[in-house]
This record gives sequence, structure tokens and C-alpha cells, in this order.
Amino acid sequence: MKAADSAVQKRIQKLKKTIEKHRHLYHTLDKPEISDEAYDSLIRELEDLENKYPEAKTPDTPTERVGGKPLKEFVKVSHKARQWSYDDVFDSRGLELWEKKIKNLLRKAKLENETPEYCCELKIDGLKVILTYEDGHLVQGATRGDGTIGEDVTNNVRTIESIPLKLTEPVSIVCGGEIWIGQKDLEKINKERAKKDEPLYANTRNLAAGSIRQLDPKISASRNLKSFIYDIDLYNREMPETQEKEILLLKKLGFETNPHFKVIKNLAGIEEFYKSWIDKREKLDYGLDGIVIKINSRKIQDELGYTGKSPRWGVAYKFPAEQVTTVVEDIVLQVGRTGVLTPVAHLRPVKVAGSTVSRATLHNEDEIKRLDVRIGDTVILQKAGDVIPDIVSVVKDLRTGKEKKFIWPTKVAACGGDGSIERIPGQAAWRCVYPNSFEQQKRKFYHFVSKHAFDIVDMGPKIIDVILDQGLVSEYADIFTLKRGDLLELPRFAEKSVDNLLSSIENSKTVTLPRFLVSLSIPQVGEETARDLADNFKTLEKLRTAKFEDLERLNGVGPIVGKSVVNFFKDKENKKIVNDLLKYVRIKKVENKTSGKLSGKTFVLTGTLSKLSRDEAKSKIRELGGDISESVSKQTSFLVAGENPGSKYNKAQDLGVKILGEKEFEQMLF
Repeated sequence: MKAADSAVQKRIQKLKKTIEKHRHLYHTLDKPEISDEAYDSLIRELEDLENKYPEAKTPDTPTERVGGKPLKEFVKVSHKARQWSYDDVFDSRGLELWEKKIKNLLRKAKLENETPEYCCELKIDGLKVILTYEDGHLVQGATRGDGTIGEDVTNNVRTIESIPLKLTEPVSIVCGGEIWIGQKDLEKINKERAKKDEPLYANTRNLAAGSIRQLDPKISASRNLKSFIYDIDLYNREMPETQEKEILLLKKLGFETNPHFKVIKNLAGIEEFYKSWIDKREKLDYGLDGIVIKINSRKIQDELGYTGKSPRWGVAYKFPAEQVTTVVEDIVLQVGRTGVLTPVAHLRPVKVAGSTVSRATLHNEDEIKRLDVRIGDTVILQKAGDVIPDIVSVVKDLRTGKEKKFIWPTKVAACGGDGSIERIPGQAAWRCVYPNSFEQQKRKFYHFVSKHAFDIVDMGPKIIDVILDQGLVSEYADIFTLKRGDLLELPRFAEKSVDNLLSSIENSKTVTLPRFLVSLSIPQVGEETARDLADNFKTLEKLRTAKFEDLERLNGVGPIVGKSVVNFFKDKENKKIVNDLLKYVRIKKVENKTSGKLSGKTFVLTGTLSKLSRDEAKSKIRELGGDISESVSKQTSFLVAGENPGSKYNKAQDLGVKILGEKEFEQMLF
């Protein structure tokens, strides 16, 4: 067994001391400084080191303290009552906006004297189930499905001991709740699956969903599934007048209900309840991903009603994004295709929010200074809403003194010329002074052949690198002059791959005006702005000769983009690039926008959609006459929010833009 060297021993001691500090802050002082997830990440690192170097483990180690759509196989059933999903909020500001909206609706309904109180419940991370009883007897169990049609899983539901087959009273009722499975059961089942070399369940929710969807009820029965029931959809007697009384009635009828609900009178109380469960959730056997807040009064619930997707009278307040700790191994500057320099942290690989991450953007020089992040630092990493993770903070207690400050350079070789860089006026970003470095050229060519530009499918980055290195191309137009003999001379270029590449180049010669504009790497002009410009000017020639005043007034363009476009087409070198391209490519005529049911509507997309890719969703919107924008404004008609939405979600809430969930969005499309 390899002995721990002095650096490892020091790391272990630093970890113990840091963990003990945060344990004391959390348990004794109730003043945590880092998230539970970051704390757990530090514990895991210490455990890994102790497993690797057993002699370093001591009796006082803190590690010893660590206690859609229905499946085709099932019969489809129509729900007697429409099933809904709650809108989400992610912070106290979002909660305040939700309450403000509630009070505005009550004012319009002339119920401003009604002071709503709230029933707060735990948001169980399980699988939604809808139960139907007739005369007190269970007749059907179904999954939520798409809200209208679910899967009949009655036989599997009957195996769950906490779901009564007969109620304490002979009533007819449709009610909903959550099926869940405990963490200990997950670990036990995964251990058995590992022995059989079967894929493991990622979490308790996946296991619960997989268990209830077993075609053989014996498998469901063996999984120790449990349930909490919390809502009544239909009832053949008088409905309870509050959500609190609804839960008590369900318990009286024989259902298992979650005991941790609380009626609260104001947002301050909700915030206290929410924060308390962030701290306590790890002590529960079932998974939590937030709390659900419902207006307690059924009278007010009925008055507020529903949107196309969600009840207006309730909202889910999600817990913070997953956080982990890792080490910054290096900080490097990346030169973008427009010459902007972006500092990127190279990280010790770590899993966060379901994926392994080894890079994190540090955005700019000011962000490095704000975080005081250094090479060698242990950092808290968070993945929330966006694909690229963020460094939240530095765990400075783990510093050894060997960490290196990142010194912002005065010159960057990859910028070309003499390597000079300059700060962009009015911005936190720096850029290369010389506009045509080899690094920038490569990235511009990568972009030129990408699917959003000329879409030359067989010309990837490696091929671009080779033909640039060999001097076969120096500007975009040169791509269209490549001959078979040029390419066959290159290393590892076989005849078939050369023929495929030349065919791809030939097929790309006819291009739409938006794609042509995207390909040019005009500063500030992305895919949607290019479409706006094409729709307004129709031809390249009209756009090339447009005045600043013509551009500034356009929706989706504005003064910054307008100035960038005018300056680009005035530049002598850019004129040559465009003219040379036009010798080989043909720009399609811009067709008038399709009229359809989404005409006049502008959509912004955020987060991950489960059934459509981002490009597919945009294409469908355009087919139906709608417009796409990359940013939320007062002109935005709808924000489409998938899983893990970003900052656009909060901005949409601030501006009162209607937010669509994925199912509501699909209903609009199809």
C-alpha cells in the first residue's frame, strides 16, 4: 500500500480542519457558510484519500460522523380530472413576484380583502400517482402521463402497503400523491444489480418510476415502494374548505400523508420553512427537491383557477442547484473567433448535476478578482440552469500558501501580431488588438462550416486545422476552390473521405441569407439577429448599403448591433471576403414569413427540453409563423422553460412575460 506523502498528509489535515469548522457552523451555531452539497463533497474527498491511504485515517476523522408520454406496454387511461404541474421559483425574489401576481388577481376579482394564508408541504422527489376509489374500494391507479392520459398501473399500486385497498368510509374519490422509495432501499437494490452486472439506478426517483412501471407486479411488490397522498381532485361529498383540512381528511380515510406540512401566514414564514428543510432534507429517507406552497383556502383556489399548465394558486419553490468542490489545476485564456479573451479554469474532473465537468468559465478579469480564485485553490462549483458550470466561491481555509495568483497578461501570443491586447471600452472584457491571428482564424473557420452557418458536414475542426496548416485555404472562399488532388496529398486523407468532403462542399454552395450572415462572424450578430436582418432587408445588397439609422430602429437590432453591422460592411477586408464568397455561393431568395397560428408571437427558450432539441423547437415555431429571440424583453410573448432554466426565467417573471412549461408549449405547437 502506497504511503501518503507530505503533500497528501497536509491535504488530509486541511480537509479535517475545514470539515470540522463547517460541521460546527452547521450543527452548533446554525450558521452554515457552504451548501450541504459542498460539505458532502469535502467529506467524499477525505473518504477517498483515507481509502487510498488507510494509515492516514485516525479515530477522530469526521468521516466516521457521516451517518410523458404513456409507455406502450401499459393500457392508457383518461384522467377524470386534469392533472397539473406547478410553476417553479428558485429564490425569494421569484416567490415575492408570485405572491404579487396572486394579490393582483384577487384585486381584479374584487377579493382584495381576502388575506391568503399558505399551506406549505414538502416536494417529494418521486413519481406522481392518481388513485380512483368507488364506494371506498380502489378501482384504479394511474401515472400522471401528459396530464390528460396516463398509464394504468393498478396491479402494481395494489402491492404498495401504504395505499389502502379499502377506505375507512364508503366514499368515491380521485386523489393524487407521490410514490417513493427510500435511499437505503436504493443502495440495497443497486448492490444486487451491480453483482449481476446490470445498470444501476441513478437516484430514488428513477428507481420509484422504474418499479411502478414493471409489467410483473411481483417485481413492484419486492421493491418496498411507499406513498404520500396530498390532493383530492374529485369527491362525492362536500370538499374540505382548506388544503390543511384536505390532508387531514385523506389521513382519516386511511392514506399515508406526509406529516411535515405547515400553514403559514406570510412570505417570511415560508422562507423560514424552506430554509429549514434545505438543512433537514438529508436526514430523511426520501428525496426532496423543494417545497410546494398552496393557498390554503379552497374558495381562493377556485377563484384563481389554472393557466394552461399550472394552478395559479400554488408554486414549487426549488432547492438550490447541486454544488460540489474541486481543485483549479490551471487558468488559461481562450481566444474567441471575434478576438475576445475568456479565462477558463481547468478543473480536477468532478461530477455535478449528473455530468462530469473539467472546465468552468471565469468570464473576465473582474470575475477572477472578485472571486480571488487562484491556481491550486479548492472551489465550490455549481451547475444551475446553464450548461457551463460556475465557480461560486473559493474554500480559502484549504489554502496551503502554494496557490498561484493568475496574472492578467499584457500580451497573448495566440492573438497574433505582437500579441497586444486591449480592454473593450465600457466592458469587462479584453480582446486581441491584431484581428487575424491564426487562433482566431481557426475558430472563425470552425464557425463558418458549422451547422448554423454553411453546414459543411464532413469538414470538422481537425480537417480545418490541416488545410490551414498546409496553406490550402486562407479565406473562406478558398474552401470552395479545393480540388481532389489538393486533398489526396494530405496525410491520412483517403479517396472516399476526400470525395465525401468535396460533395459536402458542393452541397453547401446554396445558402440562406441568415446562414450567410451568421457565417461571417459579424460582432454582435447571432442566429436570431441574422434572421431579423434578413427578414427586414431581404437581400444582402440592401443590408450592405444600409445606414445606421435604418438598422437602429429595427426590433431585435438596436444601436449596438446596428453600429457593428455598418462598421463590418464598411471595412475594406470584409468587403473583399464577401465579394470573394459571392463568386462561389448563391444566396437563396428570402421568402415572406409564413403566416400561421403563432404569427406575431415572439418566443424565448431556456433550459433543456426533453422531447425536442433546441433547433427542432425553433424550427417548429418558425413553421407556424412565430419569431425567436435570444433575450427576454417586454416584446417577448412567451418564455419556454425546460429543465434547469437560466436567468432568463427570472427576467421573464420580473417583466410579467408568460412562462410556458414543455407540455404547454407542445400543446401550442401540435
